Amino acid sequence: MFDLPKPKLAEVSGLTINTPDLNASQQFYEKLGFTELFRGDFPFPLVELTDGQIQIMLRQTPEKYFALTYYPKDIDAVAAELAAIGIEPYEKSITESDYLKFYRFKTPDGFIVSMVMYVQAFAHPPGPTMLTMPQEDYFKPEKYTNQVAGMFGEFAYPVKDLEISIAFWEKLGFKVLSKYGEPRPWAILSDGLNVVGLHQADDFDQPAITYFASDMAERIEKLKAGGWTDLTEKGPGNVVLNTPEGQHVNLFSFGP
Repeated sequence: MFDLPKPKLAEVSGLTINTPDLNASQQFYEKLGFTELFRGDFPFPLVELTDGQIQIMLRQTPEKYFALTYYPKDIDAVAAELAAIGIEPYEKSITESDYLKFYRFKTPDGFIVSMVMYVQAFAHPPGPTMLTMPQEDYFKPEKYTNQVAGMFGEFAYPVKDLEISIAFWEKLGFKVLSKYGEPRPWAILSDGLNVVGLHQADDFDQPAITYFASDMAERIEKLKAGGWTDLTEKGPGNVVLNTPEGQHVNLFSFGP
């Protein structure tokens, strides 16, 4: 097991993704093993989903937006700590009367990490991910939390300079768990709550939610048999799914 750090930003987090069609996006993720936690309609239609490993807040609005979001209980104190080490928001809520107080930051590669005022009903999913489950269970698909997509592995981000990106994420409380130079520079980091994979690569240009499974080839065939066609083959047992919001979900095989 990895020696994981204690989360620096918050104890609860998830992805925030804008979508032009809330119903289509919800159906997409439900087919991948997600279930609805709650929904609302203010300040715009939204729905919170989870697969027991990660959670996603879908918001119906035409503006494209994808962020790794944290929900700290004392958001201003955390923002002050970040400012003290040189991380300033590019956008934040204007007044105390705003519906939800927020701060938004950008990584060196332009991706968004946000903080939103803590919501009492939120809790981080308890299910084990690839990072936290016993490694002997990697080859026991019946133990996967998500029985459709498999083990959550990482939020994969393309980066221009691995070392610069690592330095930024470390300021957010992430720790390098593994680092490689081949076939390209890449590293896996975690803050004890989330896992990010930083890939110095030119074969993808946006973040992707990545799952692994020892029987992924069979899982992919089931998706195809169920009518799933909007995917790109990446070799035997590996595909990239295109989401209704224009994002990607990687389904990759794990093991020999």
